[in-house]
Order: sequence, then C-alpha cells, then structure tokens
Amino acid sequence: MNRRKQTKKEPLLKGWRFVTVCSVIVLSFIALFARAAWIQVVSPDRLRMEGDMRSLRTTVSSTNRGMIMDRHGEELAVSVPVQAVWADPKQIHAELSLEKAQAWQALADVLGESRDRLVKRVDNPKRRFVYLQRQVTPAVAEYIRKLRLPGVHLRPEERRFYPTGEINAHMVGLTNIDGNGIEGIERGYNEWLTAQAGERRVRKDRHGRVIEELGVVSEARQANDIHLTIDQRLQALAYRSLKRASEYHRATSASLVMLDVKTGEVLAMVNTPSFNPNNRGQYQSFRARNRAVTDTYEPGSTLKPLIVVSALENDIVNADSIVDTSPGWMRLGGKRVSDSRNLGKISVQTILQRSSNMGMVRMALQETPEQLIDTLYRFGLGIDSGMGLVGESSGLVPQRRRWSEIEKATLSFGYGLTVTPLQLAQAYAVIANGGVRNPLSIIKRDHAALGEQVVPKQHADAVLQMLESVVGPGGTARKAAIPGYRVAGKTGTSRKAIAGGYGNDYVGVFAGMAPVSDPRLAMVVIMNEPQGEKYYGGDVAAPVFAEVMSGALQLMNIRPDGAEQEQFQLAGVGG
Repeated sequence: MNRRKQTKKEPLLKGWRFVTVCSVIVLSFIALFARAAWIQVVSPDRLRMEGDMRSLRTTVSSTNRGMIMDRHGEELAVSVPVQAVWADPKQIHAELSLEKAQAWQALADVLGESRDRLVKRVDNPKRRFVYLQRQVTPAVAEYIRKLRLPGVHLRPEERRFYPTGEINAHMVGLTNIDGNGIEGIERGYNEWLTAQAGERRVRKDRHGRVIEELGVVSEARQANDIHLTIDQRLQALAYRSLKRASEYHRATSASLVMLDVKTGEVLAMVNTPSFNPNNRGQYQSFRARNRAVTDTYEPGSTLKPLIVVSALENDIVNADSIVDTSPGWMRLGGKRVSDSRNLGKISVQTILQRSSNMGMVRMALQETPEQLIDTLYRFGLGIDSGMGLVGESSGLVPQRRRWSEIEKATLSFGYGLTVTPLQLAQAYAVIANGGVRNPLSIIKRDHAALGEQVVPKQHADAVLQMLESVVGPGGTARKAAIPGYRVAGKTGTSRKAIAGGYGNDYVGVFAGMAPVSDPRLAMVVIMNEPQGEKYYGGDVAAPVFAEVMSGALQLMNIRPDGAEQEQFQLAGVGG
C-alpha cells in the first residue's frame, strides 16, 4: 500500500521539477530578449558611446611650418623632422616595465637624465601621458625604439633650424618648443607661417589598426613661405663688419640698417651682440630684441640735414646763403650753445660739412616749431614704419604748446627727440630719392609700392650735394669715403641722457648714401656707448659704413661714379 503511494508521488515530483526548469529557461530567454531590446531599441546610446570610446579615434595629419627665405631664395628658417619621447605610466605599471632596470638605465643615459629622476616622472599609474623629452634627433629616436620598453613611445614633431645662426637671429627670430613664433619675423607673421593640421575620424581595432574611415573632421591648410627683402650676402657682410668694430671699440651694442633707396626695401638689418637661435640655452630676452627697430637714440648731428631741408623749404635760407656764426657761441635761456671754434660767416654747405651747431641754431630760430616738427614727420620720424616687426618703437618727436628758444636750438642739432636706426635710415633714403618717401618693407612685394613726394626735389638734391662735402677732405666723415664712388653722409655724436641731465656715455652715428650720381643705397650705423678713446661717429661708425657700403656696391654690381668725376675735373683743369 505504501509502495503504491510512493510510486504515484514520484511522477508528480518529476513533473514539477521539469516545469520549473523550463520556466526558468523561458524566463531567462525572455529577460535576455528584453534586455537586448532595451539596449538596442529603447536605450542604445550609452553602450554605443562606450563602444565608440574604445574604438573611435581622431587622426591628425602632419604639417610643416613655412620656410623663411631671403630675396634670392636662400633658406633662413626651416623645419626639420624630429621625435618626441613620451610615456604611458598606466601601461608601464601594468606590464611591470620598471623592473627592466637595465633598459631604463640605457634610456636615461641617452636622454641625459638620471634613472631615478626618469622613473619618478612615470610613478603615477593613473596618468596616461607624460613627455620624457622633446625634439630628440632621429638617431636617438631609433636607439629608443630598439630598447622596446613597454609604455615608452615616440611621436613625430618638428624643430625649427636656422642655417645662418646669429647673423639673422634678431630679424628672423625664433620659435618655442611647440613651434609658435616668439621673436622677430617668426612671431610677427606666425599665423601666416603656421599650417593647420587636417583631422580625420576613424575606427580602430584593439591593435590600433584602422578598420573604418568615418570622414573628415577638418580640412588641412598648408603653411605659407615668406620671402624677405633681405639679401643674405649683404646681411653677412654687414654683421661681420659690425661685430668686429663693436668688439674693437667695446661698444655696449651696435646696429646697422641698409635700405634700397628706389624701393624702400630693407636689404640688411643686423645688431650686436647677437645669439645663436639653434642653441636654446643661450636664449636671453634682452639679447633677442631687434635693436634696429626697438631701441631709440637722440640722433645728434645726423638730424641737421633734415633741419636744413626745412629751412630751405620755408625760405629761411637758400642753397647759396651765407650764415654768420660769430662769435661761435650764444646763450639761450641760461644755457650755452657753441661750436668748437668761431667759424665766422660760412655757407649752408659748410655748416653741414663742419657740423656747426651755431649755424643750425641761427636757421632754426627763424622757423616756427610747427614747421620743424612737420618736416620731421614727413621724413618718417615719430611714426611707425608699418612693417609689422615685433617691438618696433615709433620714437619720440616732442609736442609742446610752448617752445623756448633753447628747446628749438637743441632740436636743430639732434637733441630732445629720439629715433630708431630704421627711421633714420628712411629719412636719409628720402634725401637720396629726391624727396620721395617709399613705404618700407621687409617682406618681398610682387609690385613696387608708390612713393610719396614729401619734400621738394630741388631741396633734397641740394642737401644731398652738401652732404657729399662732409665725406670730402674738409668734412667730418673722411673715413666714410669709398675709392671709386661718390659718397654723401653725416656723422653724429650724442651724449646719452641720464636722470637730471646727460652722462659721460656717447652714441656714435653715421648715416649716408651712395653713389651720389644716382643713389641706390642708404645706410645707418650706430655704435652705442663705445668705451675706447674714440667715440665720435666719424671714428667708430664711419669706417663700418665704408667697408659695408663698398662691399654692397660691388656685390650689387653698381657702376663706380667717382672715377668719372675725377676725370672730368682733371679734364677741366687741363683745358
């Protein structure tokens, strides 16, 4: 009886278990289908985002910064391929890479760092990117690649290289480690030189291989090259001569600017002391500024030709006038103005030839301050050149409601205002170009810009002829003479201002142009604080002018005009 009851219960138990198992299986499939439907239909965004985070990548195309070249295409700044060494600390710790002590020591040695310092930089396993060193050479990069250190990687980048080194350092400038310009042309035209990298969206597998191209995020924009007006031959000649002279005279600094009279193009612009832009360890901000456009000086006697132009234009004197400078001195407002000796009655040409302060004062006192200032502005003083050079100063031309006689007098021989070497060179280029002021340029133009007639041609030509006598036997700039060529110019020596007056430091200047028969080049040389016995512009700056101008005239194949004049004079004497 009991056995029958037990037999009846067993099928019931087995049926219940079967139903339970089937129910669980069915419910599991229902749950899976429901979950799949929820993920794929109702709310697919989250997992899709998770998948994209693991597979979608943005690739960036490589770009090169534009080159800087001189007017003949010689390279002054180029980009060279290098590598950056970086590490993934999370990967390093996951693969126990730090246990390879020998390999890490080799890495430290080739990077020039201690192993402990290198390891300390990757000791945080939560970080994913750390630079170990930037801009390593291809040879170093290949050595690191062969070490096969897990978590240590290389990525391509570029480094700026300057083939001409310190010769063009101030003008061309340099870039920082990220390739952005921080000085000179590199900074002033940074956007023009910089390329925009293109970006593409791709899908990669776990091994980093591209399995799907998803489209372009942004188009690449190629960098632009820059052709400067600089002639590297003249630039090297100018720098070599200026450096040698500044070291000989122990000058604090020196600058030289050479302009093409006909076009306003800058053919040479150099400064000393300079620096090597390829050696970042030498970089110091005070050495990197382009003194030819940033530093200002009182021009001294080199301003006198501009004041003579003003006097001619305002009918104070004419080219043949005689000015009485007796007794060689005068007092104005309690201050004494004088020449080195009494020159008596002299011509306007002799005033410039002998650099007579008294002669200049006699003319300036007959003009109004407005007439003097207007002339200076028309020559380009007190205004920006418009070339876009970093840190360019506009100088200082005084503006006063009331002018005392002593203020007008000192202005006439170059005190009380400041100019840059570039501005002074432009002013002399105006005289050399028959009174036409051309817009200055350091970027080579496709077409010549139109100049403006700022002073009458006859007055500019008259002053040019007067300035030729300054370089002659009786002038103050005999050391600026060039055999075979007619040269015109003016020396200047100004004392440097200090608090409460003027100190014992000087600035020696020479500004000139050649050849006089058809002026092609204008040049300014400035020696700041020469420390030797000689500090006059005619002694420290004029010889540099002669050396550089002589070489430039020959390199540019400009025909000598001095020999023809000598032959003409000899023929006249013989007749």
